[in-house]
Amino acid sequence: MIDADMAIRLARPSGDLAAAERFYVQGLGLHVLYRAAAEAPGEHDLIILGWPQASWHLELVGGPNLKIPPSPTAEDLFVLYLSAPVDESLVAELERAGGRRIAQGAYWDRWGVTVEDPDGYRLVLSSRAWSNAT
Repeated sequence: MIDADMAIRLARPSGDLAAAERFYVQGLGLHVLYRAAAEAPGEHDLIILGWPQASWHLELVGGPNLKIPPSPTAEDLFVLYLSAPVDESLVAELERAGGRRIAQGAYWDRWGVTVEDPDGYRLVLSSRAWSNAT
């Protein structure tokens, strides 16, 4: 049986790890929890981002050995449920850090703000609380 307290890691390829790091660290406020450079053929450069006490992490892999480039779609969403209105200064920080505010459709536009990261993946800042999200 899977334990509800388990940790989660979402891994994605990145075409520019420095730009992605800037977006998620300077823009969103995540921490770099781990960093590694490829040391052998077939390995990737990687960074693991998150908040130290969180049970989830975002892993970004890239570098010259990356065989599969980022290929985000409109449905590749990374949703953060804020349980409060989205702070426009946070959106401005994300834009200064390389993000681009976009429309995501009636549902997500009603309940939050969507910002595309430098690789084109979409971060949704939802004003809803997880307990009542559908």
